[in-house]
Amino acid sequence: MLERTPAERELACSFTQGSTRFNVRGLQIDHHRDRSVTMTYRLDIEQPNRPEEQWEVALPWGDTSFVDVLTSPAPEPGRLDMLASLVRSLLGEWWETKGYERQAAKMGRRL
Repeated sequence: MLERTPAERELACSFTQGSTRFNVRGLQIDHHRDRSVTMTYRLDIEQPNRPEEQWEVALPWGDTSFVDVLTSPAPEPGRLDMLASLVRSLLGEWWETKGYERQAAKMGRRL
């Protein structure tokens, strides 16, 4: 098994956004020929006064300007932080819009 890059390790960390906790149980990053990637997350999502939900979310990432960060053994810390912040924001946006935005709904499935 290949060792994870620093970006993969950072992106696999659980995080909180507002009152929602995203517990990352798994992350698979698939690199495509066109240099895009798909990040497939397995998440346990916690919110106050609601039962925990388990989801699998496939987040397409077409921004090739971050390929170096994803693959580098020592990425520039500021860019790594930026990538993690962007991905976490996208996961939060997916969570908030999956109930009424068709594109977001297609990205995830409840386990």
